[in-house]
Amino acid sequence: MRALRALPAFLYDFLVGEDPALAVAVVGAIAATAAAQAAGITAWWLLPLAVLAALATSLLRATR
Repeated sequence: MRALRALPAFLYDFLVGEDPALAVAVVGAIAATAAAQAAGITAWWLLPLAVLAALATSLLRATR
């Protein structure tokens, strides 16, 4: 039972970590890529581009 209570805390810490905005950006990028693929658009390039943009934004915020 203790493991069931610890699982949500672990998942939050693992997925969100210290920067919730970065986690939201990655989930949004995955959703946008999936939606584009479902619409028949070849969008393999969208996810790496979005992750790089999110990483650059996160680094800029961290270095200020």
